[in-house]
Amino acid sequence: MSIDNAQMLNYLINFFYPPRCAACDARLGSGAVQRLCKDCHSHIDPILEPLCDICGIPLATKPLGTAADSVECCTSCLNSPPHFTRARAVVRYSHSAAENDRDVVPSIIRRHKYGLDQSLAHALAECLGDELPLGDANYDLVIPVPLHRERLRWRGFNQAAMLAYAVARRIDRPLDLSTLVRVRPTPPQTRQNRLERVKNLRRAFAVRRPARLSSRRILLIDDVMTTGATADECARTLIAAGARRVDVLTLARAV
Repeated sequence: MSIDNAQMLNYLINFFYPPRCAACDARLGSGAVQRLCKDCHSHIDPILEPLCDICGIPLATKPLGTAADSVECCTSCLNSPPHFTRARAVVRYSHSAAENDRDVVPSIIRRHKYGLDQSLAHALAECLGDELPLGDANYDLVIPVPLHRERLRWRGFNQAAMLAYAVARRIDRPLDLSTLVRVRPTPPQTRQNRLERVKNLRRAFAVRRPARLSSRRILLIDDVMTTGATADECARTLIAAGARRVDVLTLARAV
């Protein structure tokens, strides 16, 4: 198909099936590239400073008189430091999102994961924004949190891997989908507290190609961080296999 024919086909598709916002289903312009309308973009709830320097959870306030470049940590990270070096998320994930149709990102995440709608991956990648919150850190590999093969077979895709693909392209780093694997299925953790999740995840992950991790700086990707137990167990597994450092980037953070 020639370029002119391809452009004509794309025009006809957009004319008869105009693109719609992934969140509210409003019609977008026929030449729209983005998947979200301006109104839905305005309802994205970003995570803002002050943050825990380690896990990235929002802190209530930064103490008066604290130097701008000083390290501030949440109680959890002070009492039990995680295996990852830093974790950051882009937007808030409200626990009450199911009752609030204006919580744009949580709504899309739920439809993507549980409605099995792979087409929403582009919209979620768009929600990452123009600048990733970890800045210009130099990583060697981008690795998604893996699904167990049974869950992958049921869902048909790994939402973390689709997000990791977008991040790897953004920062121009290799994407690794096979080194970190989930070797033990775990029951749903939605209603579990952190201690239950930690126990649930113990020895759930393994590294298949340790040599690929030797002294490497890893950026671990997931869609949502809740208690941080999954990210911490993945980081522990990667560090034990030889990785030098593991940072975590998620689209959303439950707060």
